[in-house]
Amino acid sequence: MRAAHPSAGHGPRTARERTAVRRAWLVLACALLAAVCAGVLGPAAFSALGTGGALATGTEAERAARQAERLGVPAPDLVLALSEHPGTGRAGAARDAAAVVRTLSGQGDVKAAWSAQTTGNPWLRSKDGRTLLVLVRLEGTDKERKQAAPRVVAAARAAAPHTGVEPSGGTWANREIDESVEHDLRRAELVAAPVLFAVLVLAYGSVVSALLPVVVAALTIGCAVPVLGLLAQVADISRVAVSAASAIGFGLAVDYSLFLLARVREESARGADLPTALAAARRSSGRSVAFSAAAVTVCLAAALAVPVPMLRALALAGMTVAVLAALVALTVLPACLCVLGPRAQAFDPLARLRRTRVGDGSRFWRRTATAVTARPLLAGGLALLLLALLAVPFTHARLGIVDERTLPASAPAAAAAQRVRAEFTAPPERILTVVVNGPRAAGGAPAYGKRLARLPGIIAVRVAPTAPAAGGAVLLAAISAAPDTRAARTAVRQVRQTSAPGSVTVGGRAADVTDTAHSVLRALPACLLLPAAGLMLLLSAFTRTFVAPLKALAVAAVSLGAILGALVVLFQEGRGGALFGSFTATGTLDASILLFVLFIALALSVDYEVFLLGRIREEFDRRGDNRTSIVEGIARTGRLLTSAAAAVAISTAAMATSQVALLKFIGIGVALGALVDALLVRGVLVPAVMAALGPLNWWSPARTGSRPGTVTAEADKKGGAEPDASRST
Repeated sequence: MRAAHPSAGHGPRTARERTAVRRAWLVLACALLAAVCAGVLGPAAFSALGTGGALATGTEAERAARQAERLGVPAPDLVLALSEHPGTGRAGAARDAAAVVRTLSGQGDVKAAWSAQTTGNPWLRSKDGRTLLVLVRLEGTDKERKQAAPRVVAAARAAAPHTGVEPSGGTWANREIDESVEHDLRRAELVAAPVLFAVLVLAYGSVVSALLPVVVAALTIGCAVPVLGLLAQVADISRVAVSAASAIGFGLAVDYSLFLLARVREESARGADLPTALAAARRSSGRSVAFSAAAVTVCLAAALAVPVPMLRALALAGMTVAVLAALVALTVLPACLCVLGPRAQAFDPLARLRRTRVGDGSRFWRRTATAVTARPLLAGGLALLLLALLAVPFTHARLGIVDERTLPASAPAAAAAQRVRAEFTAPPERILTVVVNGPRAAGGAPAYGKRLARLPGIIAVRVAPTAPAAGGAVLLAAISAAPDTRAARTAVRQVRQTSAPGSVTVGGRAADVTDTAHSVLRALPACLLLPAAGLMLLLSAFTRTFVAPLKALAVAAVSLGAILGALVVLFQEGRGGALFGSFTATGTLDASILLFVLFIALALSVDYEVFLLGRIREEFDRRGDNRTSIVEGIARTGRLLTSAAAAVAISTAAMATSQVALLKFIGIGVALGALVDALLVRGVLVPAVMAALGPLNWWSPARTGSRPGTVTAEADKKGGAEPDASRST
């Protein structure tokens, strides 16, 4: 059966409709102007984007790095491995290493360059002596260092034409990660586009209607780039954050468009003209869209409490696209419908196969809701058991930070770093930088170094030469464990607890990982309490009750636990390689990316809860019967929620085609969150809990002593108007 046209059954447009069309053209003209401005400002905005570091700021490890650099012992940005070619001999490799140091030391991009010959550090020579390391500290900000890195590597290769030069290190790895992310995201969009469009045609029942959310999403993302470019003037907004948030914004734009369009069709099927249908959609679904965008913003705003630039960039980008998606959906989509009229429903290639009209209640979800509400304790208990089993692996989750291992093992930066780990006794990533300040630091450094060398996990300690009259000492302690392991964290803690001839700060990669994880955990209570309080206020205002918001938060917590457990199994333990392509399982989950995925999953959970609760509440105000309202609300929204979750899952799961594990993690995490929440949680657990609670769902002190639903039911008898969620009292 064909979908009902928004203006079906009506003749030529009335004066009211013509006025609405004129206003719609004005809105579309403004939208076109905004799109043109975004296109003009886009390149400049992209150039303003930064790097968004994965390390927490304000940590002891960060202070130690600054103090060591002041004392003349900087941390390297680039690690250049110089390997002798057959026939050159070790003496040739040593000469080339010295030439590289001389050449780079004279470059403006380079702050310092050193090797085994210039420092006497034997750790910069491989175990077999065939490979030498040249470490380079670059000038400028993180963004400037990334831009300078290719020039420095080219200069090093030119200075050592007879020796192989393989670059690695944090700056080189981050640069390669950024390039891979941008390339893979473009490919993911091409993979997802046809599948997503097919889902939209199925959901909207029209090729023309399926194009409308694409327009909304394109305008949202296009306008978000200049806004984020402006925010980059005061915050570190990375291109990775913008790219990841664009996929989230696309999914939200489709969600909002889907619910608005479905409600317009439903009102049109009841005989309303297009302006009336649009007004009704704004009062009901439009109100839900506004609350949903506010909920997403509240969830992501909590991430700003974590002092990790990457996470803050992801949060700001996500907040921006959420607000813009709601704004564009509430303005541009109705304008397009006004201008198109019945043509908005044109070209339905599946018209003959549809058993019900688009916007009608789903038979499957009505039967499911009926069965669930008939035995709510059994259905809810089974759903909780399944979610609890999924959540069990989270009990052994371990936090880390992203490094070159997020790239495929064949990537140059990853391969070079792995070779350094294998061939050197103390690779740079396993060096702790111990800075001692105080009048007795220099004299007591040798004895202090001997005490450190006796600690478990410390294989050797060197006193680094410092700048004259520096007033401090720097010791380099080599650890035996990888920096993101429990043994490395133990070594960092023991070094910090060992008595020293002055105040001590400890840096290095292991200290960075330890301090970043600690900063995330320390900020976690605020990250949980702030969104919980904000969502409680928003949902209480939306539903006019206190019980439903509490239930929504409890259910969301259960859903998040299941997602966390699945991510531990798939990515920390590496069991997702067979499903999503090979990647390096590091045994940890990046702290900032994990929190971002959880906040997005929470936002999607609340997003779907808002739409579902709004419709159930509307049915409850109309009927006054709790179980009937749940069944009808699920039937009316089940197919829409499924389509919306599918759109989000497709737009994000396409990231799993990337060779960068970081993108796989974000894409699969968000897709799992959307599907688990829309199908299992919203389809089974929520109706079971609401059926078990009965009228208590809608309890509020303001209505104590009155029968739920009485006021609105009597008002409907007098006025004859259709109630909606905005009239809940």
